[in-house]
Amino acid sequence: QKINTAGTSNAEVPLADPGMYQLDITLRRGQSLAARDRGGTSDPYVKFKIGGKEVFRSKIIHKNLNPVWEEKACILVDHLREPLYIKVFDYDFGLQDDFMGSAFLDLTQLELNRPTDVTLTLKDPHYPDHDLGIILLSVILTPKEGESRDVELSENEVVGSYFSVKSLFWRTCGRPALPVLGFCKAELQSPYCKNAQFQTQSLRLSDLHRKSHLWRGIVSITLIEGRDLKAMDSNGLSDPYVKFRLGHQKYKSKIMPKTLNPQWREQFDFHLYEERGGIIDITAWDKDAGKRDDFIGRCQVDLSALSREQTHKLELQLEEGEGHLVLLVTLTASATVSISDLSINSLEDQKEREEILKRYSPLRIFHNLKDVGFLQVKVIRAEGLMAADVTGKSDPFCVVELNNDRLLTHTVYKNLNPEWNKVFTFNIKDIHSVLEVTVYDEDRDRSADFLGKVAIPLLSIQNGEQKAYVLKNKQLTGPTKGVIYLEIDVIFNAVKASLRTLIPKEQKYIEEENRLSKQLLLRNFIRMKRCVMVLVNAAYYVNSCFDWDSPPRSLAAFVLFLFVVWNFELYMIPLVLLLLLTWNYFLIISGKDNRQRDTVVEDMLEDEEEEDDKDDKDSEKKGFINKIYAIQEVCVSVQNILDEVASFGERIKNTFNWTVPFLSWLAIIALCVFTVILYCIPLRYIVLVWGINKFTKKLRSPYAIDNNELLDFLSRVPSDVQVVQYQELKPDPSHSPYKRKKNNLG
Repeated sequence: QKINTAGTSNAEVPLADPGMYQLDITLRRGQSLAARDRGGTSDPYVKFKIGGKEVFRSKIIHKNLNPVWEEKACILVDHLREPLYIKVFDYDFGLQDDFMGSAFLDLTQLELNRPTDVTLTLKDPHYPDHDLGIILLSVILTPKEGESRDVELSENEVVGSYFSVKSLFWRTCGRPALPVLGFCKAELQSPYCKNAQFQTQSLRLSDLHRKSHLWRGIVSITLIEGRDLKAMDSNGLSDPYVKFRLGHQKYKSKIMPKTLNPQWREQFDFHLYEERGGIIDITAWDKDAGKRDDFIGRCQVDLSALSREQTHKLELQLEEGEGHLVLLVTLTASATVSISDLSINSLEDQKEREEILKRYSPLRIFHNLKDVGFLQVKVIRAEGLMAADVTGKSDPFCVVELNNDRLLTHTVYKNLNPEWNKVFTFNIKDIHSVLEVTVYDEDRDRSADFLGKVAIPLLSIQNGEQKAYVLKNKQLTGPTKGVIYLEIDVIFNAVKASLRTLIPKEQKYIEEENRLSKQLLLRNFIRMKRCVMVLVNAAYYVNSCFDWDSPPRSLAAFVLFLFVVWNFELYMIPLVLLLLLTWNYFLIISGKDNRQRDTVVEDMLEDEEEEDDKDDKDSEKKGFINKIYAIQEVCVSVQNILDEVASFGERIKNTFNWTVPFLSWLAIIALCVFTVILYCIPLRYIVLVWGINKFTKKLRSPYAIDNNELLDFLSRVPSDVQVVQYQELKPDPSHSPYKRKKNNLG
């Protein structure tokens, strides 16, 4: 049976509406599509919409006017009144995607329970006479007639539904649609599935996703330099930066001011999901303050043409522009990232546990330095969640994130006390990372609602202990309704973790962009002012010694000055810092902790959240700042600089305050080594070795990324804001639903 573009069919129109339908679609191919790129081709992809909501998005087929997709999607349809809207776009990385045509499929014209081949002619409403090609589909419409009906899932249905959920979640949460691991909400959690079937289907789906939708490798990219780029500014230079995109993963390099031969030396990783590789889209831009950035050129990297476990140096000619980009690209095997049910537990299997402990034993220090440790997270259940729906219930699901790795649980419908019982495993690349667990309410009609979040530094985790974590608000400053029960295990190699502390921190390249906030600007200013006032007060104190405001103090300072200057040696500098760390340590263990809770920062964070909520409500009425783009950009830059300066001072203070004991012990070891070296070795020899290393570094390793070990170390120390965000709140026993039930029974 076939339906033509006019929508005529010999299909029977359904007479009765059972209330819910399952629409299985196979997107076959396109023919004679419109050319939208300069080379006479396009990079087409297809969106399916029902009732104005996007329910599926296909992959991108590069440089092809007759693309073959063969992709499957499983969609639940409430009623047949709304047609299926198909829109085709030409993907343009960094620019707005070009429209290539659209078509409608009238669902009432489909015969139930019968495969139908559909040919849709693409049209542009503004240019109805233009020939934009055709799209070929195969569809099956199946009614869902009763809650007791058993649903058996085929592998294709699972994959199609998975893509629908993936697209829904990452689109509604306002984040890039990264392929994540989850379960088909339509099939596993619908009322048509029996509870007895759920466990079996969960295991089968988990195995399927492990095979199909976890990343199969890591693409490590080092952006080295640009050569002879196009001059875009009136001074004959440019302020270039580069954007990378692999699927829905994005990365943006730093801006190099006033140069045509920039030296970036930046390294980042992408996840590789497709067995055959994928295409990395690369565009170069010139930064222009106050107006739209200028396009310099584009290029691509076809990963399927690169061999694995080997570093490739690529010199890429920029198309539609001038110059070259130099990259290092390495494809490596995937890290261990998985999801399973509670019954499938790596650490409870004694043989697997011994293998993991052996992998991170002290004897394997120099084996794969990037593999620092192993993290297992059991997401057990939540209690007393916020009601996000008008029915007084929520449809909660949970997202677990570690740096750029994120995994997703299934959704438990109409429940404020959901049980997920899922086990997530991650490889740890940096022991100073923070595990983030966020609970959302899934909503088919609008964006997912935030229910709560916790952020847990890996070094603060107590292995094997099931804990109830109080959910916090978006700013992680105060409690929201509900608790989540987690059991977390961390196994790591301390020596590897210490060595990784001295190299640049992994950048989280899917973070939200900073926006101008009056409260955030004020907070950062006060934080920096407090750091500066410490130095000012110290200067006043020293000056008062010279002025003899207090004769005993000035006399003691004078004697100390004579003694230190007469006996000064360079090794005394790290020795004094070592003594300061030791003094604070003994204060802490003796109970005289001089660390005070920063209530000022916490109060300001709460004020900032209230201000942000108010700004969100009034954004349409008060958009004056957004209209003055140049001023906003300058203010955001000032805001970020204030944050960096304040954070730098707070990180130094928190190192000596033993906020993170692991880092403070590491500082003690380093200071001991420096003290011994400076005491035993003449300064000229140390300077000589340092100079030889600096002068020969470029010759020995021409593509090494420059870094400062001290700054990399301090980047792992939390600022005062992060200390407040990572604080664990104590649960209120009265909020437990089980206790309330017990009281009611009493």
